[in-house]
Amino acid sequence: MNKKNILVLCTGNSCRSQMAHGYLKAMLKEKAQVYSAGIETHGLNPGAVSIMMEDDIDISGHTSNHVNEYEGIAWDYIITVCDHAKENCPFIPSNSAVRLHHNFFDPSKLKGTNTEIHTAFLKARNEIKDYCNEFARREFS
Repeated sequence: MNKKNILVLCTGNSCRSQMAHGYLKAMLKEKAQVYSAGIETHGLNPGAVSIMMEDDIDISGHTSNHVNEYEGIAWDYIITVCDHAKENCPFIPSNSAVRLHHNFFDPSKLKGTNTEIHTAFLKARNEIKDYCNEFARREFS
């Protein structure tokens, strides 16, 4: 079985796309090569790294990449995880890519107490995890 190429795309490739990248990589293992990118690069969000570690997924070695860095890859799936990226992403040529979209809440925008911020990251992480589980079950079972 050939590995499928999956691109997870967000605005800054710092939080939501990184979490989805981590889950898909862990769930699909050898079935897919998972990449994440942004239409901008904002660096890796420490809150995303921390909340993923709570679920035993280490994304601390990920980098924040621009979508143009992956030109020429034959995508099987392109998943946008925020409306801004979906609306503003340059066209990604791929004749056979299945394009999926789900706008996840952005916990990095929240201002509040440490508890409120943690709760926001937990909410986003769990929604992304559920989405990734459903995607993996539907497309790779």
